Amino acid sequence: MSSLQGDTVDRLCQRHYGRTDLVVQVLAHNPGLCALGPRLPSATLVELPDIASPPPTPRVIELWR
Repeated sequence: MSSLQGDTVDRLCQRHYGRTDLVVQVLAHNPGLCALGPRLPSATLVELPDIASPPPTPRVIELWR
């Protein structure tokens, strides 16, 4: 995936995976990415690994108890 101007790894993860808790795995998969700083230069290529998503946890909303 190519970064857009002002992108962060968090934002890339949110766009691709729909969540941001995978930043550590993405950084580990892309050695040297941290050295570019928190905001990635425009058009930086970031390889996003295939990560199995956990099954969604159903939300339970109780209106009355």
